[in-house]
Amino acid sequence: MEEFIVSNQQEIFLTAITVVILLILKFVVTKTVRRIGEISDLNQARTRLIIKYVSIAISAMGIGALVFIWGVNFKEIGLLFSSIFAVIGVALFASWSILSNVTAGIILFFSFPFKIGDRIRILDSDFPEETDILDIKAFHLYLRKDNGELVTYPNNLLLQKGVAQVIKKEVSESNNN
Repeated sequence: MEEFIVSNQQEIFLTAITVVILLILKFVVTKTVRRIGEISDLNQARTRLIIKYVSIAISAMGIGALVFIWGVNFKEIGLLFSSIFAVIGVALFASWSILSNVTAGIILFFSFPFKIGDRIRILDSDFPEETDILDIKAFHLYLRKDNGELVTYPNNLLLQKGVAQVIKKEVSESNNN
């Protein structure tokens, strides 16, 4: 064990630094996403979902950094990654809409043009009605029509179509007099 530590001091030191940097990065990004969620008055479930996506991305970066630090044989790792990416590529090509919906969900989180409880009208001839937003998920929105019908609408279509936010008019009795 001592021989391993002595012969790999630099790699162990760089690994420790990498882990500390990744933990700090995860903490800062998590705090930032939570703050954006609070400022924008977004649903906590949406905030946790975005934090999960960011954590996965940071972990992938960390694994890549550790592979580079420890000098893994790139021919062997290249074969492994090419096999993995071939399978993932086929899976993502087969389900590209899922990936586009998740990406659209992340864009909607950070641009926050509307939130749960807002009334919207999607500018689409196939969907001409005004609806209330019940929930915003990673893949789709839950919308409630005026007749009580529950509709799920994909996030990627929400970015492709125009969306009008309907301002709720509140008429008070004092204004009518």
